[in-house]
Amino acid sequence: MSKETTLEVLRRAAKDYSFPAQLADDVTRALESYDLTLEEKAALSSGDVRWIENHVGKLDKTSMTWLKCRLEQEEW
Repeated sequence: MSKETTLEVLRRAAKDYSFPAQLADDVTRALESYDLTLEEKAALSSGDVRWIENHVGKLDKTSMTWLKCRLEQEEW
């Protein structure tokens, strides 16, 4: 598991305004340069806060930015 890499992705999503759009558009491509497990990619893609915090630890407000946005996106 790559705790630091997962946190790096979340921090980048909070600071790089174009990165969340890349994640929303094509999460696989946006994460291809990061050494993440399939489970980590799935958790980031789906906004699975519970899984991420269980494996990475409690997230701070900055790290939660992308996840909150992801959870607000409702796909019908």
